[in-house]
Amino acid sequence: MTSVCDSLFEWARKKTSSFSELFFLDESDDLAADSGDELIYRLRQWPDLPPASKTAGIYQTLSVMSSRPVNRHWMLRHSGRPAAEVDRLLRRLVANEEVEVIDPSKFPVARAAA
Repeated sequence: MTSVCDSLFEWARKKTSSFSELFFLDESDDLAADSGDELIYRLRQWPDLPPASKTAGIYQTLSVMSSRPVNRHWMLRHSGRPAAEVDRLLRRLVANEEVEVIDPSKFPVARAAA
């Protein structure tokens, strides 16, 4: 028999809202698993967006970017926006220095413990 909490959690997981994807975001979503799109972006400050970019998908993406770094592939997968729009957003964020751009190829490769 399931508990009331389990039932409510299951119900809430199935319902959709503009922020439901963020609530149930899989933290194991590893950046290394995303092929290509090597640069990683982390929001430094909240941008002043043009009206056309003020969508739930973009706001969700920016919210996640304010707490953890993401790459372009992740943004495409989770924002629900076309590649051209994501690329425009990234160009705008980089030009206005509103994101920190991290190149993971500059980090030394970790060696496995013997």
